[in-house]
Amino acid sequence: MTLSQRFNIYLQLTRFDKPIGSYLLLWPTLSALWIASEGLPDLTLLLVFTLGVFLTRSAGCVINDIADRKIDGKVKRTANRPLAQKLISTKEAVALFMVLMGAAFLLVLLTTNAMTVYLSFAALLLAFSYPFMKRFTQLPQLVLGAAFGFGIPMAFSATTEQLPLIAWLLYFAKICWTVAYDTMYAMVDRDDDLKIGVKSTAILFGKYDNLINAILQCTTLCLFVAVGISAGLGIIYYLGLVVMAGFFGYQQYLTKDRVREQCFKAFLNNHYAGLAVFIAIVLDYAY
Repeated sequence: MTLSQRFNIYLQLTRFDKPIGSYLLLWPTLSALWIASEGLPDLTLLLVFTLGVFLTRSAGCVINDIADRKIDGKVKRTANRPLAQKLISTKEAVALFMVLMGAAFLLVLLTTNAMTVYLSFAALLLAFSYPFMKRFTQLPQLVLGAAFGFGIPMAFSATTEQLPLIAWLLYFAKICWTVAYDTMYAMVDRDDDLKIGVKSTAILFGKYDNLINAILQCTTLCLFVAVGISAGLGIIYYLGLVVMAGFFGYQQYLTKDRVREQCFKAFLNNHYAGLAVFIAIVLDYAY
């Protein structure tokens, strides 16, 4: 195998070529950093959390493929993944996971405080455990939400060495939002998952999937409103929430017929919803 071929395999395994998952982590984490610092984030922390998001998300993709290496070949969307095709050994994939998580941990250890370092262990545990949850619970998306949102309390602890109520409002908003959009993602694989026995909220919610997603999205917006009130944010922030609500409505339209491609498109659309809120937070503090 040439160096170029190995690099392409690593690229596929870490999803660096598909950054949507990193964006879904990045915008809420940066939003938390902005709010925690009242609009003036430390540049070092800004760099650390941005790099940390991409490293941990990539590590999460690797451990997910390790956990699913025996079932990915049976699912249409994942059949061509490197481990499913045995293009790379499991030991090499484990080593890559450890390198990525080690680099993320070093960033936290060398640039933040003790509280944030302790929180990073919980983040690691959640990131490691999520891929295996789909075998034991119908709510793996809830675990994913807890993992995806953990950058929020870490951003507050790194900035203020405190975990105020507003940090948890943001965190639970992120959990509700993640369960909704990852249910859309799971709707793409629902038929295959039923055949191979993989569990998901898309299967659990059944015919009520869109209704429950709508409830989760409304809860997300309500929690974001509570965040705005707690932080004393102004009209620009709330306009950002209106934009997010518009994207949520569009996603409901896309998933109404439960067509695979449309469900996946709805999942991807959440990148813009998160970006809209982040931009609104930055502009609100700026003006």
